[in-house]
Amino acid sequence: MAPPGRLYERAGAPAPAPLGPLWHLDGERTCFVGPLTYNAPHQHGAPVFLAGLYGAFGLKIAGGPWRRCRTAVVPAGVVHELDVGGDPIGVLYIEPTLAGAAALAALTASTEETNGALVGTGGEVAVMRELWESAGSVDFAGAALDDLLGFATRHARRHIDPRIALALAALESADGAASVAQACAQAGLSPSRFQHLFTREVGVPYRRYRAWRRLRAAIAAVADGASFTRAAHEAGFFDQAHFGHDFRRTFGAPPSWSLDGVRLSKDAARRRIVTS
Repeated sequence: MAPPGRLYERAGAPAPAPLGPLWHLDGERTCFVGPLTYNAPHQHGAPVFLAGLYGAFGLKIAGGPWRRCRTAVVPAGVVHELDVGGDPIGVLYIEPTLAGAAALAALTASTEETNGALVGTGGEVAVMRELWESAGSVDFAGAALDDLLGFATRHARRHIDPRIALALAALESADGAASVAQACAQAGLSPSRFQHLFTREVGVPYRRYRAWRRLRAAIAAVADGASFTRAAHEAGFFDQAHFGHDFRRTFGAPPSWSLDGVRLSKDAARRRIVTS
């Protein structure tokens, strides 16, 4: 948790009861809210919005200098490091079918562009903070994120090249482990043309994005009570070690940093649980 001197910005605010980190996963959004310490260099398969709930955090983009910021938007595929010092932070990823990183820019304030990312000294943190502080947030996380994204994503929904849209839809299916060759054949493109077009439209290569989708499935399974080994196999990883390797590559830390004592929120059509 943050030091007492800067824990709350609202005078006289009561300290919340200790809660585990929160994960919310639905069709086009992945949200984590909880304490982090340090995340080594990593890159995501989707653009991400970062919000320090009670103060600034450290961010290093593409090997550049450390910056202190309250909010940031990092596009898919951009390598970065985080130093949050054990404080809680809100992390929101949006899928390429919803919007690009530019749509998240509206959630930042007093911003500056650096090495492909947007860093700000202010921005929208109240919704993420409420998700962290409220034990009932497992029941309203989806609606809260609807409000947070609001106008920006509703009117910024992207029109992806239909050939790449087919590949994304295949990854959403039950057998979403389609190989590059299968995806190329379905799109009617040569491998080189498909890879170029997919990276242009999504922000990362096909295999990287496929690993991101598998990670989302594995995270949901672990938070739903599955062992790391079972979750890894169900999501399409070879074994737990393969899952752990991709998790570190994507988040800069082992799975235990955010999956111990997790609270899981899912959309209204799926079961919501809290694990201790």
